[in-house]
Amino acid sequence: MSNLDRAPVPSACGGRGFVVAEPVRELLSPRHVKLGESTEVRRLLPNLGRRMIGAWAFVDHYGPDDIADEPGMQVPPHPHIGLQTVSWLHEGEVLHRDSTGSLQTIRPRQLGLMTSGRAISHSEESPRPHARFLHGAQLWVALPDEHRDTEPRFEHHPDLPTVTAPGLTATVILGDLDGSTSPGTTYTPIVGADLTLARGTDVRLPLEPDFEYGVLAMSGEVHVDGVPVLPGSMLYLGCGRSELPLRAESDAGIMLLGGEPFAEELIMWWNFVGRTQDDIKQAREEWMSGSRFGVVKGYDGDPLPAPELPPVPLKARGRVR
Repeated sequence: MSNLDRAPVPSACGGRGFVVAEPVRELLSPRHVKLGESTEVRRLLPNLGRRMIGAWAFVDHYGPDDIADEPGMQVPPHPHIGLQTVSWLHEGEVLHRDSTGSLQTIRPRQLGLMTSGRAISHSEESPRPHARFLHGAQLWVALPDEHRDTEPRFEHHPDLPTVTAPGLTATVILGDLDGSTSPGTTYTPIVGADLTLARGTDVRLPLEPDFEYGVLAMSGEVHVDGVPVLPGSMLYLGCGRSELPLRAESDAGIMLLGGEPFAEELIMWWNFVGRTQDDIKQAREEWMSGSRFGVVKGYDGDPLPAPELPPVPLKARGRVR
């Protein structure tokens, strides 16, 4: 998924200076952003109060949207560098195309994982015809410096491992949870999991004390460490936890995101993650000139033009508030 903002604000991400090294309960409110003609997303990361959670650098939650008489998701070809995209659905389908030649329909609770590496372009759209409802999340994972110029690739994993407890099923999207490991390729210590909880469930989820965590509420009513988290909001939890109390007041769905605090300082602008202004400037120029990012074949429409760079210097400053 693209950041379609025509005046994107550069985000200084990464660095450990502002990592909370103890458990906290910091509720993050979303920013509402239009994505194409008929989709509005709730953007949780980057947030005014929190830029990253581990290597997770971008989180959009959308739906459930009734798109029976709408085109649904329509995101034209656009570029990425320096990151991985994670497509995750609870309802509906998304058709992915990219410049490596990948063509894949992603369905609920299947992992679509795209590693941009040095350069990739892709499009995302609701198939024709498509299901009535669309509900999911789009997330970005920052690549560490040693891997940010890796070969671009796309992975589709329809079958993922699960962790179960009374009233709880956790699907492991990335990384490891309670001994179950996702087949998705990772480049930093990280975890992403989708949790389904039945009404009345009261459990404690094992965590890694060295990781920082956040919980994105997808549906229903759930209390996370005693804090009610409503759909479309996120609770940042800090580090230093060995377990996480969860209580479902109704049938509910949440996403657990975590990882070792990302040490490097980054600049995230539009659909690019880099280290310097020159990284971003060069990527923009090469996208607009038609070089480096390849061609997305089969999409019915023109690629997205890049917005103008801001007049002020782009600087990597770490985890600033």
